[in-house]
Amino acid sequence: MKGTGSKNAWALFLLVLAGIVLGGFIGMLAEGVSALSWLGYGQTFGLEKPIVLNLGLLVLTFGLTIKITIASIIGVVIAIIIYRFL
Repeated sequence: MKGTGSKNAWALFLLVLAGIVLGGFIGMLAEGVSALSWLGYGQTFGLEKPIVLNLGLLVLTFGLTIKITIASIIGVVIAIIIYRFL
């Protein structure tokens, strides 16, 4: 069924998004603990300075930064495992 596949895709997307957010949060908390500081190790990608488009009446600012940490990767893997069992 077409609707069922779409629903499952949204469930997977939401679980992966939740895994990224929770993993990133755990990574930030773990940076202060010496034994778990490796969870916060990662790389940041994106624009350091936002791009500004001034159209006179309207000013648009574009910016995107993504920080990938070990904890967020673990969160994504756990989310995919949870999705498999649902």
